[in-house]
Amino acid sequence: MKISIIGTRGIPNHYGGFEQCAEYLALGLVKRGFEVIVYNSHNHPYQQNEWNGVQIVHCYDPEDKLGTVGQFIYDFNCIRDVRKRDCDIILQLGYTSSSVWGWLLPKKAIITTNMDGLEWKRTKYKRVIKRFLQYAESLGVKYSDYLISDSIGIQNYLLEKYKVSSTYIAYGAKTFFNNDVIALERYNLCPYEYDMLIARLEPENSIEIILDGVIGAKLNRSFLVIGNHNTSYGNYLKEKYSQCSQIKFLDGIYDIEILNNLRYYSNIYFHGHTVGGTNPSLLEAMASNSLICANDNEFNRYILREDAVYFKNSLDVSQYLDNVKYEDEKFQTMLANNKMKIRYMYDWEIIINQYMNHFIEIYNR
Repeated sequence: MKISIIGTRGIPNHYGGFEQCAEYLALGLVKRGFEVIVYNSHNHPYQQNEWNGVQIVHCYDPEDKLGTVGQFIYDFNCIRDVRKRDCDIILQLGYTSSSVWGWLLPKKAIITTNMDGLEWKRTKYKRVIKRFLQYAESLGVKYSDYLISDSIGIQNYLLEKYKVSSTYIAYGAKTFFNNDVIALERYNLCPYEYDMLIARLEPENSIEIILDGVIGAKLNRSFLVIGNHNTSYGNYLKEKYSQCSQIKFLDGIYDIEILNNLRYYSNIYFHGHTVGGTNPSLLEAMASNSLICANDNEFNRYILREDAVYFKNSLDVSQYLDNVKYEDEKFQTMLANNKMKIRYMYDWEIIINQYMNHFIEIYNR
């Protein structure tokens, strides 16, 4: 079976969640005997046409020159190329800038789309952008033969709004074992003597609520903010908290071993995401034995259930920072339960098999 994956900036991953999904999925499918093509931006750091058995097709991507408009051009170029590839199945990861070109997708191929999260709910977008994203979402449904939801919340939403069923396949993670304090030394950190968050610095990820809670706690422990802060919102946050020396903006870190070690040795890991389905960084925190304090919403509760503490406001954050210590025996069951979930529900091998079974089923239909 010949499968193309579109909708990402490419592999190996140098960007984010969908790219990491494409990387694991492509490698896993090749090992299982599939022929796999992944589309890469022309300026992706990896410039070869093959990677560990995965075919790589580079398409022109002017996002660095044109911003968001460039994403639409890149997706158009990918779809124009995939029309020539005679694929059995095309997997779209997301719909935001590709769905407007959905009418160009090849009719002979089966189109299955991972619908991502509720992009139009993101607070950073103006009303006109939110309306477009809702329209793009409807096109993603219209031009797909099958849909994939990475959370039960998204699955229920699609059924309620569009009256369409979708296959639930979560995101994946790998249980982390290679803990090494050397990763902490470059940041002058001691095990369990700091708290942290990893996220895109955007309002809907509760960054300001969490950092207001840090200020309110009046602790001396360092608080790490990991994510690209060279944005307008990032600059706003750095200015607002410039007088708090314990808050350290570390920018984006993309070395998974360093990230896993920072998570592993943190006292509390904060997950403030409010929009979307199964968030990759949440699963990775679970896999890294992190004690998680999450925003109290249905997406996070579905994954974590009773194996986390939850915050609604900055006062909650302050109280947890003042009173919760990773070593407390009462939290060890939470940590063990979360690692069991990764091992038996969210391990990448399980997720790849679920995608494989989905492809076989829709192909046979």
